[in-house]
Amino acid sequence: MLQKAIGAVAGAVATLFVAAIPIACATPGADARTGACQRWQMTTVASGLGALENLEPDGRGGFYVSAINDGRLLHVDDEGNSSTVLSGLDHPAGLRLSGNDLYFLTGNNPGTSRGTLQRLDVTAGQSTTLLTGLPSPNGLLFLPDGDLIFSQLTVPPRGIDRYDPTTGRHTKSWSSTPLPNGLALTPDRTALYTENSALSTVLRLPLDKPNATSTVARLPGLIAGSDDMQATRDGTLYVAGDTAGEVYAVNTDTGRICTIAKGLSQLSLPPNGPTSVRVGPGPDGNALYVTAIDGKLRRLQPPAGTDLTPVT
Repeated sequence: MLQKAIGAVAGAVATLFVAAIPIACATPGADARTGACQRWQMTTVASGLGALENLEPDGRGGFYVSAINDGRLLHVDDEGNSSTVLSGLDHPAGLRLSGNDLYFLTGNNPGTSRGTLQRLDVTAGQSTTLLTGLPSPNGLLFLPDGDLIFSQLTVPPRGIDRYDPTTGRHTKSWSSTPLPNGLALTPDRTALYTENSALSTVLRLPLDKPNATSTVARLPGLIAGSDDMQATRDGTLYVAGDTAGEVYAVNTDTGRICTIAKGLSQLSLPPNGPTSVRVGPGPDGNALYVTAIDGKLRRLQPPAGTDLTPVT
């Protein structure tokens, strides 16, 4: 959640990015992929869920979401009904599901080192703590070999750590890229996307050389507040802009960007915009789902011809 990392700076410029009308639209002259920059249809799936930080599809049309300030993990079913899965957590953040195991991070609270990586058996309802003492862990991602990586919004930079769920091996600062947040695999699964949240730059990191970063694009505006992201197989990267209150489609081949949703933030200090995006089933094929600090889970239904096959 970027506002915690850059605090007053993000708040001071937030008014430059707050859009007045919550409709989906395209940035003139920009392109991502065929169809992606045309009009998207936005629908609220559920509301009143508390400040939402992350989401993960459950494989059955619903989602798990983390309510960061309430300290809860929630489940939202395919009809928008919500229930508490786990409570009493310290600032829960990134989520990833593997079979019946929901991996999640806690302690997304900059300035502390009390973060954890935990695993919840969603069938039995029992959680196991795998790592402790993590500084502000945020984004979470499975690598092709089954390892987990997680980003940390820290100053000085801690970067991205790596964890092997089979052996318990923990590699600190596997990548030292500063202020990473969202994490997504490239379509060929040989690299990953992340960002420098303070600069709103989207970065590419080869898995075999995780410090050999290259810049893919820079999100529009002074501080977009780049947060979590979702890559699709056609090479488009969808990114939540927390400070700007927007969602972006990035053509990772050309670096061109368009804004597919605006107005997902209210004028506030700190900003309270979208935090995470994931692909899931919608009424007319795959859709992009968005969590936000305003406590709403939204669905963005793409225009015809948009390939929303996620990279998994």
